[in-house]
Amino acid sequence: MGPLLARGLSQDFVPLKSRCIKGLADWILTSPCQRNIIVLAGAGASTAAGIPDFRSPGTGLYDNLQKYNLPTPESIFSLDYFRKAPDAFYELARDLWPGVQGYRPTLTHRFISTLDRKGRLLRCFTQNIDGLERLAGVPSERVVAAHGSFDTATCVRNGKSVPAEELRQAVLSGKEGPGGWQSLREKYGGLVKPDIVFFGENLPASFFKHRTLDFCKCQLLLVIGTSLSVYPFADLPREPPGSCIKVLMNREDISEFGFDISLLGDCDEHVQELVTRLGWQEVLKEMADSKTSASGD
Repeated sequence: MGPLLARGLSQDFVPLKSRCIKGLADWILTSPCQRNIIVLAGAGASTAAGIPDFRSPGTGLYDNLQKYNLPTPESIFSLDYFRKAPDAFYELARDLWPGVQGYRPTLTHRFISTLDRKGRLLRCFTQNIDGLERLAGVPSERVVAAHGSFDTATCVRNGKSVPAEELRQAVLSGKEGPGGWQSLREKYGGLVKPDIVFFGENLPASFFKHRTLDFCKCQLLLVIGTSLSVYPFADLPREPPGSCIKVLMNREDISEFGFDISLLGDCDEHVQELVTRLGWQEVLKEMADSKTSASGD
């Protein structure tokens, strides 16, 4: 019995025939049609949409924050710094707010949505705050936004809930004026920020709930576009049972998690080959022709 077969298999487990993208496609097509796939998505899933990741040298978000004169790049997501100097975050939020810049789902997002349509996706845990998984058609109940989202907003001083659309309008209006974020601050008694997770804040309750409930059912873990350097998200590949097949699609290799398949390079390129081997081209083409999808792939 090979190493892929000796890991405490459930009765309906289908072994991985080969450690390559063909073997991955064969597994998806032949394993029982049930919701047994979990996707862990990071910034690399969204770079094809024009959204920069955080850490790539030269092009990453942290390398391009010099104009804000921050003590450190990470300060822009620090609650203490936000309280002292909110201008930088609000300016950045104007660029990142879903729908403002017209960012559209990538091929990778549409693939995740297709996994759901095919009845295979158990959950998509995403580090991203761009909302492109849901824009691609992944139902909200299938998405765990581990680092929060722009869907809700809160006053950081008193914990009051603030309509997200009201904050969006204030962010777009700028600091001054009747509709700006300064007037919003006066209205609610403190600075208001979207409920994305800043350094030092707790992750959403849904993260811990589904971390407990989902991974025991996971037979295939797809890690897409993340180097797993931010905790506790980075611990998630340790959660599935030993029989789970783990696949990495990322620019950099990560050896510590014992991936069965490591597909290094551009996420969309590997997804394109996988979709072709699965015979799902027409489904994704229909999605690409819709208004929610990015062009050029």
